[in-house]
Amino acid sequence: MSETGKPKGHDAPITLTTLARMKQAGERIACLTAYDAAFAGVLEAAGVEVLLVGDSLGMVVQGHDSTLPVGVDDMVYHAAAVARGSRRALRVVDLPFLSYATPERALTSAGRLMRAGGAHMVKLEGGREQAEVVHRLTECGVPVCGHLGLLPQSIHRLGGYRVQGREPEAARRLREDARLLEEAGAGLLVLECVPAALAREISRALTLPVIGIGAGP
Repeated sequence: MSETGKPKGHDAPITLTTLARMKQAGERIACLTAYDAAFAGVLEAAGVEVLLVGDSLGMVVQGHDSTLPVGVDDMVYHAAAVARGSRRALRVVDLPFLSYATPERALTSAGRLMRAGGAHMVKLEGGREQAEVVHRLTECGVPVCGHLGLLPQSIHRLGGYRVQGREPEAARRLREDARLLEEAGAGLLVLECVPAALAREISRALTLPVIGIGAGP
């Protein structure tokens, strides 16, 4: 084990503590999407620290035009496949559309993803409106990854796949949402399709590690 906590070779499992130490040391964290055991094994062998089982499988694998048709059963199936193909990477699994509409429903959904799907952490979309859900999950022992910026599950409300946070008020709200998610207990954050400068500012303001999707390095 290195001083930063990053494993030497491919033996030690990646944990949130590992990622936090990597951020503190200024090391970049690799996070890539996997939907099956074969790709999970390839990515893990390449040294990827985080495997994301995304509800994007609805578009990439199932042929839908959005992520909205994906259900918990779909996520459990693909998460379990990824778990069978990986032993070391941290596995983050999306909570699909409306599966976390209430704190108790979120607990039920997350429980299935962890018990049957082998998830180490669940991811949900939204900011301050999800703080109660994040708090409830984390107080029950479920690690949570937040997701801000472009929210695919809210694509109809957002009016399409567009960069978020360009206007000053929108940027201010994203900064505040990120802070509130961390305070609620989130251990990781995904920023999707936001300006690189804003993403950098948010990452520096938070203790938790931040993963960018089209949001700068």
